[in-house]
Amino acid sequence: MSYGEQLAKADDVARGSWFTRFRSYFVYVPLAYLCTGVMGTLSLLSSLFDRDGRVQHWFAHTWAKLVLKILSVRVNLHGLESVDFSQPAVYAANHLSALDIPVLYASLPVPFRILAKKELFAYPFLGWHLRRSGQIAVDQRDARSSLRSLNRAGESLREGMPLVVFPEGGRSRNGELQEFMGGAFYAALKAQVPVVPVVITGVRELLPMNSFHALPGTADVVFCPAVHTKGMSSRDMDRLAATVRQAIQQELSVRMPRQPEPLNPAEVAQ
Repeated sequence: MSYGEQLAKADDVARGSWFTRFRSYFVYVPLAYLCTGVMGTLSLLSSLFDRDGRVQHWFAHTWAKLVLKILSVRVNLHGLESVDFSQPAVYAANHLSALDIPVLYASLPVPFRILAKKELFAYPFLGWHLRRSGQIAVDQRDARSSLRSLNRAGESLREGMPLVVFPEGGRSRNGELQEFMGGAFYAALKAQVPVVPVVITGVRELLPMNSFHALPGTADVVFCPAVHTKGMSSRDMDRLAATVRQAIQQELSVRMPRQPEPLNPAEVAQ
């Protein structure tokens, strides 16, 4: 077990109480799975006639609202006034928890597509919905397949459909912002659309990675000012990734509490 996994496990053990665990394991999580099954089935049925995916997106948005209500999670939105939702954009978010998906579906006021790991498409209901609703799978182990997926994402953006990406490539195990993959911004550069940094906080405390112990509480979503890509090319991927990461890191440093620095043994002895 890596240090990050040990830290995440220790954090989860220290959270809540026996009552919150019982409530989560036998009430919250079963209801959330039931909601996912029902809404996923309805979404799949709607895909038989829903050509542009908007009905399926409505089911996903409604599913997200219901799941967050079941788990007693309230979402506070910040910075909506700084974003032009009438234009296509890439929304690049940090990734801390399984709650990130319902939080984003509940928060974004427009339909969108997700650039997601191929592995997610194998899950029942979730994977079926992702595939039928036009979400874009990326195989991180196959460069050629990934390029095809990114080109498809660029075409979707040019057709006016916003895109959500998690440029860290997966959830952070220790809560720290990971390095960004430049390829996640390839579609934005190809389509010449802006990238909106999105900062999600509070979710790791409510549902850490690899845990079913969900706690009620509040999550915050911050939409930062867009980073424009006009005139940039694919050679600027790493520069764009660094700019977006810096914007997210700056917001995280303000909103997430700092951990105390370890004491120097010499100072303790004095």
